[in-house]
Amino acid sequence: MIPRYSREPMARIWSLENQFASWLKVELAALAALAEHGFIPPEVPAEVEARASIDVERILEIERTTHHDVAAFVDQVAAGLGEWGRYFHFGLTSSDILDTALALRLVESVDLLLAGLEDFLAILKEKAFLYQDTVMVGRTHGVHAEPITFGLKFALWHAEFQRHRERLRQTREVVAVGKLSGAVGTFAHLPPRVEESAMRRLGLRPAPIATQVIQRDRHAQYLTTLAILGAGLERIALEIRHLQRTEVREAEEYFTPGQKGSSAMPHKRNPVLSENLCGLARVLRANALAALENVALWHERDISHSSVERIILPDSSILADFMLHRLLNLLKNLLVYPQRMRENLEASRGLVFSQSLLLALVDKGLSRDAAYRLVQRAAMQVWEEGENFFDVVHRDPDIRRHLTDAELTELFDYRHHLRHVEAIYRRVFG
Repeated sequence: MIPRYSREPMARIWSLENQFASWLKVELAALAALAEHGFIPPEVPAEVEARASIDVERILEIERTTHHDVAAFVDQVAAGLGEWGRYFHFGLTSSDILDTALALRLVESVDLLLAGLEDFLAILKEKAFLYQDTVMVGRTHGVHAEPITFGLKFALWHAEFQRHRERLRQTREVVAVGKLSGAVGTFAHLPPRVEESAMRRLGLRPAPIATQVIQRDRHAQYLTTLAILGAGLERIALEIRHLQRTEVREAEEYFTPGQKGSSAMPHKRNPVLSENLCGLARVLRANALAALENVALWHERDISHSSVERIILPDSSILADFMLHRLLNLLKNLLVYPQRMRENLEASRGLVFSQSLLLALVDKGLSRDAAYRLVQRAAMQVWEEGENFFDVVHRDPDIRRHLTDAELTELFDYRHHLRHVEAIYRRVFG
């Protein structure tokens, strides 16, 4: 099943045409390995490769009779091979082909995602430096905390997505594994050296041990990695949704000419792309759970995982790729309002400097609790009466006896909070 809005390159990897093409690639590698080790005549691989062709419609027609997709594939290809057809699928079981070919497509998918991640990391870095000095309020629990810069958000995301990239690289190694070890993994009909030779040709590693199938913890790692990637994309999308709220409006999605936000309210500009991403991340998580359920199979294999994987592997691969590029384009065109950020920062009337004041009073010799109570008393007056925090503090005799005018002015300077931003950037970007 392919989502309606899929990117063509990833959709192609998971197309029926590419599925059969990857099956044929494995069959040809197996034939080459068999010939190399003297199990079949040396001319067979070249003869089969020259004659082999895939007819998707004919395979599907045969499958309506066989009720077995690999058997239908083998019948269709072998029918066009003449005398060489008897060597096609020689000594193999269906899962030798299915799981090895699946590994090829998983590797293709990871490589495509890694390429997309490089572009995504580049835009995060670009925005991080563009907004390195754009001051805004940092929020905890949705409430004003202390000053930050908008660039720090992008730097944080860049650091996270470097970890997503590393997880994908590790996962590529985990899934790049094939097998030709037969019906229960014992190499009853072909020796391990044939498998090793075939895998070398395919750019895969032989599974150290398998049953009829490659164990599904590998596929579960792939899908959980995609789910974690999706959660990271969701985190950025959720931040944009919050920043686009009318009461905040510090950033928003680009609104294209002719776009409509509502069928009823012409004024609406909604974060629909971000909302879409937050919803799709749930699908990736759900599919990861299904993959975990696939790990436990009966004895040397049952088929309960197969029907699930026909949905979750293409869907999650296409979906993760789609989400990555949707957010990439969203961030490229993101509208940012620094003046609104400054207005919102100042809306809490200086309360963001409360910790600086607290620590200054402790440094002057007050106990932490005594200092906390003095600062909190002044802060509560700001909350309740709407005054400016600096003015309240400036006329408070219990605070002023410890701090000069110059010291107070320095404490209420944004630059004090942001003096280590460059050090943070060096940690993230080197």
